[in-house]
Amino acid sequence: MKRVTRYLYHNGLSLSFGLFLVLALIGQALAGHSDFNDRVVSAGGTPIGLLDYVTSSDFAVDVAENWQSEFLQFFLYILLTVWLIQLGSPESKHPDEVGLESDEQQLVGRHARRDSPAWARAGGWRTGLFSWSLGLVMATFFVLSWLAQSIAGHSAFNSEQLGQLQDPVSYGEYVISADFWNRTLQNWQSEFLAVGSMAVFSVYLRQRGSPESKPVGSPHATTDTSG
Repeated sequence: MKRVTRYLYHNGLSLSFGLFLVLALIGQALAGHSDFNDRVVSAGGTPIGLLDYVTSSDFAVDVAENWQSEFLQFFLYILLTVWLIQLGSPESKHPDEVGLESDEQQLVGRHARRDSPAWARAGGWRTGLFSWSLGLVMATFFVLSWLAQSIAGHSAFNSEQLGQLQDPVSYGEYVISADFWNRTLQNWQSEFLAVGSMAVFSVYLRQRGSPESKPVGSPHATTDTSG
Protein backbone atom coordinates (compact mmCIF):
# COMPACT_ATOMS: atom_id res chain seq x y z
CA MET A 1 0.00 0.00 0.00
CA LYS A 2 2.83 2.37 0.85
CA ARG A 3 4.47 1.61 -2.49
CA VAL A 4 1.24 2.47 -4.37
CA THR A 5 0.78 5.65 -2.36
CA ARG A 6 4.37 6.67 -3.01
CA TYR A 7 3.97 5.96 -6.74
CA LEU A 8 0.82 8.07 -6.93
CA TYR A 9 2.53 10.90 -5.04
CA HIS A 10 5.65 10.86 -7.21
CA ASN A 11 3.67 10.69 -10.47
CA GLY A 12 0.71 12.86 -9.56
CA LEU A 13 1.18 15.38 -12.38
CA SER A 14 1.35 12.87 -15.24
CA LEU A 15 -1.41 10.70 -13.77
CA SER A 16 -3.69 13.71 -13.32
CA PHE A 17 -3.22 14.88 -16.90
CA GLY A 18 -3.69 11.30 -18.11
CA LEU A 19 -7.02 11.20 -16.26
CA PHE A 20 -8.00 14.60 -17.68
CA LEU A 21 -7.18 13.28 -21.15
CA VAL A 22 -9.37 10.21 -20.75
CA LEU A 23 -12.28 12.23 -19.35
CA ALA A 24 -11.96 14.81 -22.12
CA LEU A 25 -11.90 12.09 -24.79
CA ILE A 26 -15.01 10.49 -23.28
CA GLY A 27 -16.74 13.86 -23.16
CA GLN A 28 -15.71 14.63 -26.74
CA ALA A 29 -16.94 11.22 -27.91
CA LEU A 30 -20.35 11.69 -26.28
CA ALA A 31 -20.81 15.27 -27.45
CA GLY A 32 -19.41 14.56 -30.91
CA HIS A 33 -21.64 11.51 -31.30
CA SER A 34 -24.72 13.53 -30.41
CA ASP A 35 -23.76 16.37 -32.74
CA PHE A 36 -22.94 13.97 -35.58
CA ASN A 37 -26.28 12.20 -35.30
CA ASP A 38 -28.15 15.52 -35.15
CA ARG A 39 -26.55 16.50 -38.46
CA VAL A 40 -27.21 13.08 -39.99
CA VAL A 41 -30.88 13.11 -38.98
CA SER A 42 -31.38 16.67 -40.19
CA ALA A 43 -30.01 15.57 -43.57
CA GLY A 44 -32.44 12.65 -43.68
CA GLY A 45 -29.93 9.96 -42.75
CA THR A 46 -29.84 7.20 -40.14
CA PRO A 47 -28.06 7.84 -36.81
CA ILE A 48 -25.15 5.59 -35.84
CA GLY A 49 -24.07 4.02 -32.57
CA LEU A 50 -21.40 5.41 -30.25
CA LEU A 51 -18.89 2.66 -31.11
CA ASP A 52 -19.34 3.31 -34.83
CA TYR A 53 -18.76 7.01 -34.22
CA VAL A 54 -15.56 6.67 -32.15
CA THR A 55 -14.09 4.38 -34.81
CA SER A 56 -15.08 6.74 -37.62
CA SER A 57 -12.89 9.19 -39.54
CA ASP A 58 -15.00 12.08 -38.23
CA PHE A 59 -13.96 11.39 -34.64
CA ALA A 60 -10.37 10.54 -35.59
CA VAL A 61 -9.78 13.78 -37.48
CA ASP A 62 -11.15 15.89 -34.60
CA VAL A 63 -8.78 14.19 -32.15
CA ALA A 64 -5.73 14.15 -34.41
CA GLU A 65 -5.97 17.80 -35.43
CA ASN A 66 -5.74 18.85 -31.78
CA TRP A 67 -2.93 16.44 -30.96
CA GLN A 68 -0.73 17.53 -33.86
CA SER A 69 -0.99 21.19 -32.88
CA GLU A 70 -0.01 20.40 -29.29
CA PHE A 71 3.06 18.41 -30.33
CA LEU A 72 4.02 21.15 -32.80
CA GLN A 73 3.77 23.70 -30.00
CA PHE A 74 6.09 21.79 -27.70
CA PHE A 75 8.52 20.86 -30.46
CA LEU A 76 8.93 24.50 -31.51
CA TYR A 77 9.13 25.72 -27.91
CA ILE A 78 11.78 23.16 -26.99
CA LEU A 79 13.82 24.01 -30.09
CA LEU A 80 13.45 27.80 -30.11
CA THR A 81 14.27 28.21 -26.42
CA VAL A 82 17.75 26.84 -27.15
CA TRP A 83 18.62 30.06 -28.99
CA LEU A 84 15.85 32.59 -28.28
CA ILE A 85 15.18 34.23 -24.92
CA GLN A 86 12.44 36.22 -23.22
CA LEU A 87 14.07 38.46 -20.65
CA GLY A 88 12.41 38.05 -17.28
CA SER A 89 10.62 34.78 -18.06
CA PRO A 90 11.21 31.66 -15.92
CA GLU A 91 10.58 29.71 -19.13
CA SER A 92 13.61 31.31 -20.79
CA LYS A 93 17.34 30.69 -20.45
CA HIS A 94 19.58 33.42 -19.11
CA PRO A 95 20.95 35.65 -21.90
CA ASP A 96 24.50 34.42 -21.16
CA GLU A 97 23.50 30.79 -21.78
CA VAL A 98 22.05 31.04 -25.29
CA GLY A 99 22.95 28.08 -27.52
CA LEU A 100 23.71 24.41 -26.99
CA GLU A 101 26.01 25.07 -24.00
CA SER A 102 29.26 23.27 -23.21
CA ASP A 103 29.67 19.57 -22.37
CA GLU A 104 30.55 20.61 -18.85
CA GLN A 105 27.33 22.59 -18.44
CA GLN A 106 25.29 19.75 -19.93
CA LEU A 107 27.03 17.04 -17.86
CA VAL A 108 27.87 14.85 -20.85
CA GLY A 109 30.86 12.67 -21.75
CA ARG A 110 33.70 13.00 -19.25
CA HIS A 111 31.71 15.65 -17.39
CA ALA A 112 28.84 13.26 -16.66
CA ARG A 113 28.08 12.39 -13.06
CA ARG A 114 27.90 8.91 -11.63
CA ASP A 115 24.08 9.06 -11.67
CA SER A 116 23.81 10.60 -15.16
CA PRO A 117 21.90 8.58 -17.79
CA ALA A 118 24.06 5.96 -19.47
CA TRP A 119 23.83 7.55 -22.91
CA ALA A 120 24.92 10.91 -21.49
CA ARG A 121 28.16 9.20 -20.39
CA ALA A 122 28.63 7.04 -23.50
CA GLY A 123 29.82 9.73 -25.92
CA GLY A 124 29.62 9.52 -29.71
CA TRP A 125 26.35 9.07 -31.57
CA ARG A 126 24.51 7.79 -28.50
CA THR A 127 25.15 10.97 -26.53
CA GLY A 128 24.40 13.04 -29.64
CA LEU A 129 21.07 11.27 -30.16
CA PHE A 130 20.16 11.45 -26.49
CA SER A 131 20.99 15.16 -26.50
CA TRP A 132 18.25 15.77 -29.08
CA SER A 133 15.85 12.99 -28.04
CA LEU A 134 13.14 15.20 -26.51
CA GLY A 135 12.81 17.40 -29.57
CA LEU A 136 13.01 14.42 -31.93
CA VAL A 137 10.24 12.57 -30.10
CA MET A 138 7.99 15.64 -30.12
CA ALA A 139 8.69 16.17 -33.83
CA THR A 140 7.92 12.51 -34.55
CA PHE A 141 4.62 12.64 -32.68
CA PHE A 142 3.74 15.84 -34.53
CA VAL A 143 4.41 14.26 -37.93
CA LEU A 144 2.50 11.07 -37.05
CA SER A 145 -0.52 12.95 -35.68
CA TRP A 146 -0.44 15.30 -38.69
CA LEU A 147 -0.49 12.27 -40.99
CA ALA A 148 -3.34 10.75 -38.97
CA GLN A 149 -5.26 14.01 -39.25
CA SER A 150 -4.72 14.24 -43.00
CA ILE A 151 -5.72 10.61 -43.65
CA ALA A 152 -8.79 10.72 -41.40
CA GLY A 153 -9.71 14.17 -42.70
CA HIS A 154 -9.45 12.95 -46.29
CA SER A 155 -11.78 10.06 -45.53
CA ALA A 156 -14.28 12.26 -43.67
CA PHE A 157 -14.20 14.91 -46.40
CA ASN A 158 -14.88 12.36 -49.15
CA SER A 159 -17.72 10.82 -47.16
CA GLU A 160 -19.30 14.24 -46.99
CA GLN A 161 -18.67 14.80 -50.68
CA LEU A 162 -20.37 11.51 -51.59
CA GLY A 163 -23.26 12.31 -49.26
CA GLN A 164 -23.79 15.51 -51.23
CA LEU A 165 -23.52 13.60 -54.54
CA GLN A 166 -20.20 15.27 -55.36
CA ASP A 167 -17.00 13.66 -56.62
CA PRO A 168 -14.41 12.58 -54.02
CA VAL A 169 -10.94 14.15 -54.11
CA SER A 170 -7.52 12.54 -54.01
CA TYR A 171 -5.32 12.64 -50.91
CA GLY A 172 -3.00 15.16 -52.56
CA GLU A 173 -5.91 17.43 -53.45
CA TYR A 174 -7.22 17.24 -49.90
CA VAL A 175 -3.96 18.22 -48.16
CA ILE A 176 -3.79 21.44 -50.18
CA SER A 177 -7.49 22.15 -49.78
CA ALA A 178 -9.05 24.95 -47.76
CA ASP A 179 -10.84 22.41 -45.52
CA PHE A 180 -7.59 20.81 -44.40
CA TRP A 181 -5.70 24.05 -43.78
CA ASN A 182 -8.66 25.68 -42.07
CA ARG A 183 -8.71 22.80 -39.60
CA THR A 184 -4.94 22.92 -39.19
CA LEU A 185 -4.28 26.65 -38.88
CA GLN A 186 -7.12 27.35 -36.44
CA ASN A 187 -5.38 25.00 -34.01
CA TRP A 188 -1.86 26.30 -34.68
CA GLN A 189 -2.76 29.93 -34.03
CA SER A 190 -4.35 29.07 -30.67
CA GLU A 191 -1.21 27.19 -29.57
CA PHE A 192 1.12 30.01 -30.63
CA LEU A 193 -1.07 32.52 -28.78
CA ALA A 194 -1.08 30.42 -25.59
CA VAL A 195 2.69 29.84 -25.53
CA GLY A 196 3.55 33.44 -26.41
CA SER A 197 1.16 34.72 -23.75
CA MET A 198 2.69 32.43 -21.12
CA ALA A 199 6.20 33.62 -21.97
CA VAL A 200 5.20 37.27 -21.58
CA PHE A 201 2.75 37.02 -18.66
CA SER A 202 5.25 35.04 -16.58
CA VAL A 203 7.60 38.05 -16.70
CA TYR A 204 5.17 40.26 -14.79
CA LEU A 205 2.74 37.88 -13.07
CA ARG A 206 3.32 35.20 -10.41
CA GLN A 207 1.84 31.91 -9.22
CA ARG A 208 3.17 31.14 -5.78
CA GLY A 209 4.75 27.69 -5.50
CA SER A 210 4.63 26.87 -9.22
CA PRO A 211 7.86 25.99 -11.09
CA GLU A 212 6.30 27.73 -14.10
CA SER A 213 6.47 31.03 -12.19
CA LYS A 214 9.25 33.02 -10.58
CA PRO A 215 9.20 33.47 -6.79
CA VAL A 216 6.63 36.12 -5.91
CA GLY A 217 9.26 38.64 -4.81
CA SER A 218 11.62 38.20 -7.77
CA PRO A 219 12.23 41.33 -9.89
CA HIS A 220 10.52 41.34 -13.27
CA ALA A 221 13.87 41.21 -15.10
CA THR A 222 14.96 38.00 -13.34
CA THR A 223 15.29 35.26 -15.96
CA ASP A 224 15.52 31.46 -15.73
CA THR A 225 14.39 31.24 -12.10
CA SER A 226 11.39 29.28 -10.91
CA GLY A 227 9.69 29.27 -7.55
